[in-house]
Amino acid sequence: MKTNGIKIVLSALAFGLISSGTLAADAPIYGSQLMTNQERIEHRAKLRAATTAQEREQVRLEHHEQMKLRAKERGVTLPDEMPAQGRGMGPGGGMGPGGGMGPGGGMGGGRGR
Repeated sequence: MKTNGIKIVLSALAFGLISSGTLAADAPIYGSQLMTNQERIEHRAKLRAATTAQEREQVRLEHHEQMKLRAKERGVTLPDEMPAQGRGMGPGGGMGPGGGMGPGGGMGGGRGR
């Protein structure tokens, strides 16, 4: 019975880390298909190092311009818009209809309580 409690705590902790962005390192990067893995790592590091929202926005804008130039050089078309900024899940939180717990909500009254 204790293992269920431990699983719930660990699941909640993992979800908290993911939703806080600690583990959500794969947020969309404009023009990522034109970048090496090392360039993506460096770009994310620049964003993390920025201490204000204005600094992060400046990093994104400079990156956007660089990717537009790179796309033009390679004859590739990129959308004019940068990806929506967020935590990688988009609207709705990513669970889809019903919230993913099934009938009854998943927590229930439990057995033997």
